[in-house]
Amino acid sequence: MSIKIIGAGFPRTGTTTLKRSLEELGYSKTYHMKELLVNPEKLHHWEELEHTRTTDWDKLYDGYEASVDYPGYPYYKEQMEKYPDAKVILTVRPFEKWYNSVESTVWKAGPQTLPEKLGMMWKLLTNPRVREVVKVIKMFKRIFFGKQLQGKFTDKAFAEKVWNDHIEEVKAYVPADKLLIYDVRDGWEPLCKFLDKPVPAEPLPHLNKRENFKEMLPKLMKGEMV
Repeated sequence: MSIKIIGAGFPRTGTTTLKRSLEELGYSKTYHMKELLVNPEKLHHWEELEHTRTTDWDKLYDGYEASVDYPGYPYYKEQMEKYPDAKVILTVRPFEKWYNSVESTVWKAGPQTLPEKLGMMWKLLTNPRVREVVKVIKMFKRIFFGKQLQGKFTDKAFAEKVWNDHIEEVKAYVPADKLLIYDVRDGWEPLCKFLDKPVPAEPLPHLNKRENFKEMLPKLMKGEMV
């Protein structure tokens, strides 16, 4: 099985909605950060990619036809080289909404209060799975906040520059006939036209909104796909 869709958009740009939408359109499984949180044993592939820019793609994406969100998006160029027939979807949204969404969700992922921190320490000591999942989260924060945003997420003007630079880089790199710049608020039509698929009767499934992030993350850490 080969990757047919490569997501190049940042986290919190509707990537969970895109994942479910692609699966509804027939792309049997779509890789997403959720997949890695549920299966942290795959982390070594992403660590290898970080250091060498390559990995055993066939093993990493065994059973998948698409990849969106982190950890795949930083490697959209490498994936295009591996899967030259794949199409690329760059998910976007208004910067202010994206920034506020990141700030209230993944920026604050993890224990915040003293009781929460003590509880996490106990889990780390007693639960091997939690230790593996925490490695996944730490890698995300290192790559996204540390490398991509250079440790300056709280500098909003800088974050906006990184945001805009990424969009322009993708637009310049990906051939126009293989690229869809997509806001999930636009619904099925642009997505289905790009993929040459019929428009489903049901509305686009808008998922992973900010208000349910805190409920979702603990389930993923337990290995429950949501």
